[in-house]
Amino acid sequence: MSSDPLHVASKIGASGLQAQSLRLRVIAENMANAYSTGRTPGSNPYTRKVVSFESQVDEVARANMVTVAGIERARAPYRMEHMPGHPAADAQGFVRLPNVDLTVEAADMREANRSYQANLQMIKRVNEIESMMLDMLRTS
Repeated sequence: MSSDPLHVASKIGASGLQAQSLRLRVIAENMANAYSTGRTPGSNPYTRKVVSFESQVDEVARANMVTVAGIERARAPYRMEHMPGHPAADAQGFVRLPNVDLTVEAADMREANRSYQANLQMIKRVNEIESMMLDMLRTS
């Protein structure tokens, strides 16, 4: 069984859009919680999340699609800062801060956005080619 190559290209692009869209949402959550500490003394703050991808074969299209393998918590250590008056400070006055680095998140966001845009452009090109083919068929 053979699939339409243009349809397959659109499906591949759509899988990339979906994966990068989720990645962008997770990055936005990380950035929004970059300073979210625990509420009680010695409690853990927000933990950075990371999206992992995998290739999955679409049997009908006979193509590799990108899918989200999971969303995991980063294992990087929390930052520690001495803030004795903070509600989440431990007995020594240290507060655990999230393991979110805004510079890393900004770089990840840029990369995810570029990948999203590339997939979107691929889908647009497929639509343009299909439209041109229809125009050719109408004029012949």
